[in-house]
Amino acid sequence: MAMEVLKTYKLYINGQFPRTESGRYMKVLDKEGKLLANVCRASRKDFRNAVVAAKAAQTGWEGRTAYNRAQILYRLAEMTEGRAAQFERELRKCGSSASAAKTDVRKAIDLMVYYAGWCDKYAQLISTVNPVSGPFFNFSFPEATGVVASFAEHQGSLYRAMTLILPPLVAGNAVIVCADEQAPLALLSFTEVVQNSDFPAGVLNILSGSQAELAPHFASHLEVDCILSDKLSKVFSENDMQAAAENVKRVVTLDLSGNRPYGLAYIRPFVEIKTTWHPVGV
Repeated sequence: MAMEVLKTYKLYINGQFPRTESGRYMKVLDKEGKLLANVCRASRKDFRNAVVAAKAAQTGWEGRTAYNRAQILYRLAEMTEGRAAQFERELRKCGSSASAAKTDVRKAIDLMVYYAGWCDKYAQLISTVNPVSGPFFNFSFPEATGVVASFAEHQGSLYRAMTLILPPLVAGNAVIVCADEQAPLALLSFTEVVQNSDFPAGVLNILSGSQAELAPHFASHLEVDCILSDKLSKVFSENDMQAAAENVKRVVTLDLSGNRPYGLAYIRPFVEIKTTWHPVGV
């Protein structure tokens, strides 16, 4: 009988696949306790490396045309669809039923296409011309918040992970996300799709590791501009939230339950509104 070769899952930082600098790893087990894979257990240093990469890449990503960002997200959907069977298999290994895994991957792909369509539309809907008294032209328009960090949960769901990743990317932010501890396989394999989807290195970074260990660093790092959390998540403690408040970090808590496609209301929290005054000639 042929022996299955277990895959070793690495981190995805700055467009590369490094092993954790700490040398630590985590075992991923199926429901019967059988070893499925070893994954890297990211350290504080790994997270800091991801932040450096994200910070360096964010301005360039925001500076791309909205049309180009849409092309890249659409390409992401194309390539994910080409490897759908693999992602379904990894979800099944981690406990999903065959039908649930198939539905989850299909919804993730649909969400990528949906948010690709938002790239060149959200700015027009959020921007506004403001009425002022005087010879001035006054208008407000969105700019990206910066580096957004979050934790993927929900039993390894690829679809739920996309609800955390896609809205910030649409708005020109760089993203760091830590995969679900118990079922990280599909999201970690997804990094191979990201690398081949024309994403600039550093725009999307995906880690694996202990969420309780990494949460304080997510909240306290001064170069992280926003942390995103599901309303039902308990990853960030009160102390983490206090640390985020002390360094004036934006904390976004969204209701990511249900089957709605989200949309503008889930893009808006990841932009800052810049208002400009321009004199009008007499």
